This record gives sequence, C-alpha cells and structure tokens, in this order.
Amino acid sequence: MKDYNKNKALVLDGEESFARAVALGIIVKRPPSAWHFLLPGMFLFDFLRRSSETRRYGDLFLFPRKLALKGALDMLNGEDRKEILSRIEDDIKHWLVSLNLYSERLHRRHMDVIDLLVDHYSRLLHAEGDDYPGLIKDAYEARESYEAYLDRLGTAEQEVDHAIAEMRGETREIMERLRAEQVQVTELRTKEINRIFSRTGK
Repeated sequence: MKDYNKNKALVLDGEESFARAVALGIIVKRPPSAWHFLLPGMFLFDFLRRSSETRRYGDLFLFPRKLALKGALDMLNGEDRKEILSRIEDDIKHWLVSLNLYSERLHRRHMDVIDLLVDHYSRLLHAEGDDYPGLIKDAYEARESYEAYLDRLGTAEQEVDHAIAEMRGETREIMERLRAEQVQVTELRTKEINRIFSRTGK
C-alpha cells in the first residue's frame, strides 16, 4: 500500500504557503493610516498586528482544508466516503458555531467546498512529485483540467462569501473585505497555473 504521508505534507505545506500569500497580499495593498508615520514604534506595532492577522487568516483558511485532507487520506485508506463527509460536516458545524458564524446556508456552502477539496486532495495524494506544483501537474496533466477544478472551487468559495455577507450584513466594509480576498485568490491561482502549466495546455 502506498505511503501517502509525503504527499500529505507537501499538500499541507502548499496550502499554508497559499494562505500566507493571500493574507499578505491583502494586507500589503491596504494603505497604512497616518498614525503609522507619526507615532514612534508604530511600525513595530503594525508589523506585529499584521503578523497576527496573517496567522488568523491562515487558521481560518486552513481549518476546512485540513479536515478535507484528512478525509481524503481516510478515504484512500478504506473508510466510507459518506461517513467521512458526515464527520466533517459535524466538525464544520461546531467550528462555525465557535466563530459565531453558523447558519444552515453557510454550513451547506462550506460542505460544497469540502466535497470538491476531498476529491482534489485524493488526486494529489495519489500523484507522483517532489513538490506541491509537481503533484498538481501529475494529478491533472493538462492545464484545462486544473483550471476546470479551480473554476468549480472558486464558484463554491464565492457562495461561502455570499452566505457570510448575508449573515454579517452586506455592509460596504464586509463586501470590500470579501472582494479583496477574492481578487487576491484569483491573482495567485492564475500565477500558480502559469507556473505549473505551459500555455500549450501541457
């Protein structure tokens, strides 16, 4: 039986790097306040605050992905997919409740994302490669195949954002934050595709 631990570590490292890049991209594009330039020590305070925000975003981004990755591994080790998804569904519900973000709609939309991620991670765990991009290229083979997956994932993630906005109230601040994240995610995924696959689709 194949040892999936190496691929699991590569996938987790890739997702962690992506989460950091998204968070840093959002933060860097946000202009500093006037206090940043006027108060002694404000740069250090701002640095620490931004580091905290990056970790916070990473934790929120990675929690469902870690569940999906473990679920994919459990499935490859012979566990029933329905039982795995049911367990993840309970974990997602408890997580949303702990964040004071639970609604049936948001719960369902997160599970739509999880369903896609479990299949995606299953492919990556099966793949051959020495790094995360290598796993993606081996698993999907053609640019178009990976783009199709990312399109489905992006659509599902936008539905999650819509459900969050509905709960929090579609204020200008909420919408701008969600939009900034979507833009950064799209930019980074486009760069990722261009690095991994040539324009010929191979």
